[in-house]
Amino acid sequence: MALTLVSILFAAIPVTYCYPIDFQDLKETSTNRTSIKFLALGDWGGVPYPPYITAVQKATAQELSKVAEQIGADFVLALGDNFYYKGVDSVDSPRFQETFESVYTAKSLKIPWYVLAGNHDHSGNVKAQIEYSHKSDRWTFPSYYYELNFHIPNTGKTLSIIMLDTIMLCGNSDDFVDQKPRGPLHAGNANRQLTWLQQRLARSKADFLLVAGHYPVWSVSEHGPTECLLQRLQPLLIKYNATAYLCGHDHNLQYIEESGVGYVVSGAGNFLDPDIRHWNRVPKGSVKFFTGQASTLGGFVHAEVTKNKMIVTFFQAKGTSLYRRVLSQRVFE
Repeated sequence: MALTLVSILFAAIPVTYCYPIDFQDLKETSTNRTSIKFLALGDWGGVPYPPYITAVQKATAQELSKVAEQIGADFVLALGDNFYYKGVDSVDSPRFQETFESVYTAKSLKIPWYVLAGNHDHSGNVKAQIEYSHKSDRWTFPSYYYELNFHIPNTGKTLSIIMLDTIMLCGNSDDFVDQKPRGPLHAGNANRQLTWLQQRLARSKADFLLVAGHYPVWSVSEHGPTECLLQRLQPLLIKYNATAYLCGHDHNLQYIEESGVGYVVSGAGNFLDPDIRHWNRVPKGSVKFFTGQASTLGGFVHAEVTKNKMIVTFFQAKGTSLYRRVLSQRVFE
């Protein structure tokens, strides 16, 4: 009887919540390559009315393609708020074409886009975004949360990226009404994700371990630090020696460093916000870089992971790099 009950409980867990661990193949592998390069772009999701794209999104998409072509990129991390303002309603939504396929058209961006959901996506049908993975050659969104593992070519080193659903973990927030998530819609799903995350972090032997979500752990801008993540995620990042946490949600670029973890905010893909109202709510001296000025025209992050370091570069859409940070590989005691 007990075994039958356990079987029923496991059968009740939606299959979209789990994803098998394997190593991703990089499209181009040569004998000379010794690094992985990727782009991180958040809050890039256009607008739900013609022309379905903002000036910031257009400028950022153009610079994104140039950086990918000139410096190189193996994939893109899409950090949520993929479709403003209420996500998509079905896998056949025209928004996939209007806001994604018709915008990021350059050959250099015909690479895997590893996607996670933001609060605006959760106002629509996230399952439809997951299902779109079967209709697109590059849109890769296998489940609400999942793990990516890569061999860094010709080095013997590895990179792991854990993609989270911070809305499922902390709850949704309506930017037009309030700024803070008010707790998960389903506590069981939130706890299941947290247990999964802790297991993945605890067993990770990756030389570089990244975690990505939509909500920030630390931010000086409009939304500020996310209390839920400070309680549930930040201790795990420190305990398991994560290299960095990448997010969006606030519409600017930030780099904050605290307790040995790098916090990358890359939320300038579609709108810009220079707000710094929460500057004093992050640890003193932790803010290393911030910009949300309209003059940048937008922005994103480029990262290169080599044998022994990770180089994070913040780019503005008008064509220049703004800030660079070098992070060390993990050290196992």
